Amino acid sequence: MSSDALKKKELGNAAYKAKKFDEAIAFYDEAIALDGTEITFYNNKGAVHFEKAEYDLVISVCKTAVEVGQSNRSPYQHVAKSLARIGKAYTKKSDPKQALVYYDKAITEHRSDVILRERQEVLKTIKELERLAYECPEKAIEEKNKGNELFKKGDYAGAIPFYTEAIKRNPRECVPFSNRAACYTKLLEFGLAMQDCDTCIKLDPKFIKGYLRKAALLRIEQPQEAFDMYQKALEIDENNNEAKQGVQFCMNALRNQAPEERAKAAMNNPEIQEILKDPAMQVILEQMQKDPTAAQEHLKNPAVADKFSKLVKAGIVSLR
Repeated sequence: MSSDALKKKELGNAAYKAKKFDEAIAFYDEAIALDGTEITFYNNKGAVHFEKAEYDLVISVCKTAVEVGQSNRSPYQHVAKSLARIGKAYTKKSDPKQALVYYDKAITEHRSDVILRERQEVLKTIKELERLAYECPEKAIEEKNKGNELFKKGDYAGAIPFYTEAIKRNPRECVPFSNRAACYTKLLEFGLAMQDCDTCIKLDPKFIKGYLRKAALLRIEQPQEAFDMYQKALEIDENNNEAKQGVQFCMNALRNQAPEERAKAAMNNPEIQEILKDPAMQVILEQMQKDPTAAQEHLKNPAVADKFSKLVKAGIVSLR
């Protein structure tokens, strides 16, 4: 690198830092005119065009940088930087597949953490675009109906792939999740069934089957949680017979459950755990224990009253 070319590069760098981009490009062009074998001049020029959002020029300049770098045995890191910048330009042009081509070329030159992270982001974008392109509500209905036919025949394992395909075709529709949860329940895959029920509820808090199916999974071992699910179902439809019967079942189960057993079961409830971990609630519960009259004051706060009610129902604390 000649000293005159180096001086031009340094002037270009100063202009770049001052955001005088056109001046910077002029200085880098002068450096290139003095020494066209130095890849850094092209890379720096490409960086300026990137700042100006001139992505076609970035690609053109950096492709020249790659040719110059490879012809003159420039350090692999510099060539990788040129290729990665082309990838970034294609990303900005909303062409992730072409961006991936250049990121792949970059990592064959030099596997830097930065390039690998940028490549991973491009991969995620491509996968998301492919997922969205695959969605089709009409095909989702077709696949769900195929699953329903098998479900009616008692072929629960056979129905699951069709419900799964329906979910891929329309991941915002609750019914395939609910139907797949029913299959998992029949096959005693309760953890998977619970996940699908939770997804139903998250997608649509008014989808009553999500609560009813989840309650059915909980009612034997966790009647308190099941009771809460049935109550939520009744908030949606106060005349729902399954929810009414479920509430009665859970109330009977809770009455027959020993207090210590109920409290032990409640400790596995994430919501109860969260309440007990709350430093403010810890102080309030300690005050209530030492001074029962303090309870009246604290319970005037609706948020505290709600949390305290949940602890009482769970058998963690008792009213005197």
